[in-house]
Amino acid sequence: MRVSAALERSFFARDSVRVAPELLGCLVTANGVTVRLTEVEAYREDDPASHSFRGETKRTAVMFGPPGFLYVYFTYGMHYCANLVCGPDGSGAAVLLRAGEVVDGLDAARARRGAKVPDRDLARGPARLAQALGWDREDDGRDMIGAVRSGGGAAAVAAGPRTGITKAADTDWRFWIPGDRFVSPYKRHPKAPPAPVAD
Repeated sequence: MRVSAALERSFFARDSVRVAPELLGCLVTANGVTVRLTEVEAYREDDPASHSFRGETKRTAVMFGPPGFLYVYFTYGMHYCANLVCGPDGSGAAVLLRAGEVVDGLDAARARRGAKVPDRDLARGPARLAQALGWDREDDGRDMIGAVRSGGGAAAVAAGPRTGITKAADTDWRFWIPGDRFVSPYKRHPKAPPAPVAD
C-alpha cells in the first residue's frame, strides 16, 4: 500500500482485531484537522466489554455495519469517543481511536482543545482525539471512506490490555506504537478484577 493511499471499505470489512494494529500510523482527516493514529483498541460483538455485546440497539446500530463508518458515543456525561466500524454487516465490531498526533490543522485543533494545550495532548486520549477532530454525536454514522489514509504504517506495534474497562480487562486488544510520545498512559479501571500474576 503506497503512502497516503485512502483505505477502501474492504480494509475495514475484516475482524476488528486484525484491522486495529494496521490502523497505527494511518491518517484520519475531519473538519480541517488530520491526526496520525498512535493507539487504538479493538471491540467485537462476542466481547463483554463491547457496546455491541448485548445486541443491536438504537445507540449501537452503526456498529453493526456496514464497515468504514464512524461510531460515536457519549461517555461520562461530557465526552465523545469515536470508533471505526469493522467486519461484515451485522458483526457489531469497531476499533476505538484512542490517541494520535495532530499533523495538520494545528490551529483548528487548538481552537477546539484550548490555546494552551501542549501539542502532545491535543489528541492523546480518545475524548481529546474526537474533540480535536471536531466530532460529536451528530457524526455518528458518518462514512469515513476517503477520510482515512495509510500514512505509511507503523515500524513496530505493541499489544496489551485495554484501558478503563471492567470486563475482559486483560484481553490484549489495545495496540500502540511503542516509544511514541503521543500514546496515552495505560489506566486500569479501579473496579476491574486484579490483573493476573505471572508465574
